[in-house]
Amino acid sequence: MRDDDFSTAVFSTLICDLPRPGVARITLNRPAQMNAYTFAMTQELLAALALYRDDDTLRALILTGAGTRAFCTGGDLSGADAEHSRKVATQPMGSGREMRDGMQAVVRALVRLDKPSLAVIRGYAVAGGLALALACDFRFAGVGAKLGDTSHKAGLLPDEGGAWLFPRFMGLDRALKMSLMSEIYPADEAHRLGLVTEVLPDEALEDRALAFCDALTTKAPLAVRLTKMMMARALEVSLDASHEAAQVAVMVTNPSQDVREGVRAFQEKRAPAFKGN
Repeated sequence: MRDDDFSTAVFSTLICDLPRPGVARITLNRPAQMNAYTFAMTQELLAALALYRDDDTLRALILTGAGTRAFCTGGDLSGADAEHSRKVATQPMGSGREMRDGMQAVVRALVRLDKPSLAVIRGYAVAGGLALALACDFRFAGVGAKLGDTSHKAGLLPDEGGAWLFPRFMGLDRALKMSLMSEIYPADEAHRLGLVTEVLPDEALEDRALAFCDALTTKAPLAVRLTKMMMARALEVSLDASHEAAQVAVMVTNPSQDVREGVRAFQEKRAPAFKGN
């Protein structure tokens, strides 16, 4: 169940709240199952992400998991989704459709967001849970976090987005080794491998994440959105194509009120007050 306001949306597998002005937070709320996802959770995640995306008052997103045992351990293999699995099994190409419309759609939605997202990781982020974290722009992990890919332990694949994401963060050889050997890394090693942005003491994790998001909310929203879009696109195109995209983007930002305010604030030696127009 949901309505059209992020701050009052109610879901069965998620908690949505606003811990700071302009900061949205989505908490995966299946702690007894180590926040493993079901198809129902993916549909709620898509709805919550759309609420964040479409609310211009929200400028940063925290994605985290309830409890301390796990951020997300991938798909739920406990049988909790048995009825849904039976329906999928009766459909031609049902497994492919389920993946396309489920966690793959969530990963695409996160990667395509034109506003910042931050994964806050406590405990395990493995298999599809690691793909979910890597789909965010930043990953802050507690010192006790553990990240890796356990898909092959059950004969499964890094199909939620891991096959695309893992090599981009680690390089092909390390990504293959992690997946094929079902390796799980402590937070410091995951940071060295490029999977984590920052590692912090568990007790400092929330404050640091909120402070980081607070800082993001002070930036010019148009510039933030277009910078994210430009950099994400630049990973896939040539330098010339990236330059052309930048030329289009500055036609939006340079005439904006926020740029005028930023220049005035610089000249007047004060902090700018950006409004997103």
